[in-house]
Order: sequence, then C-alpha cells, then structure tokens
Amino acid sequence: MSSTEEAVEARLGPVERIPLGEGRAYLVGDEPVAVFRPRSGGLHALRAICPHRGGPLADGLVGGDTGDGEVVMCPLHNHQFSLVDGSCATGADDVAAYTATEEDGELVVRLG
Repeated sequence: MSSTEEAVEARLGPVERIPLGEGRAYLVGDEPVAVFRPRSGGLHALRAICPHRGGPLADGLVGGDTGDGEVVMCPLHNHQFSLVDGSCATGADDVAAYTATEEDGELVVRLG
C-alpha cells in the first residue's frame, strides 16, 4: 500500500471465527491479510503471504516468544514473524503489520 492510498477498514465478522491460538486469512480491499488470535490474548494482523516462498502465514503455528512478543511460523520453511510488527527473526524479509481490533464482538482490520 503506497503512502498516497487511503486507509482501508474492514469489518470481517465475529472474532470467535478465529479459534484461540490460530490465524485466518481474509482479503481486505485487495490485500491478503492474516489475522491471529494468540492464546495470550489480543488480535494481530499481518500480510498473509510469506515473502520467502509465498507460504500462507494464516496456516502457520502461532506461539513462542522471541522477547518481542509472540510469533507465527511460516508452514513452508519455518520462518518466524513477530505478530506485533511483522519483523522476521530468521532471515526472510519482514511482512507488513496492520491494526486488528474487536468492536462489539466483531473483528475490524485497518490497513494504512
């Protein structure tokens, strides 16, 4: 998303559609987004595609603590991405991180 584009907000349905400790993939505008609901609480959203080989991050294992918060591991090659800021601790490029919140039981994701 370039800095000249407007922010996009999407309501994606009930938060309960994402089981604790898992992620789900959504399309927000034309951006693939993975939303995670770690067991420790909260919601996190990242770009849904691993920059290494296109792995589906929403299918990755959520857990671990790198000191910077929880991570998701890409299911293809185990690259680890911070759920907080999308940084990669294992050598792949970082992924974009977005804002995910719960409003009246509904998942809301904001890009930009």
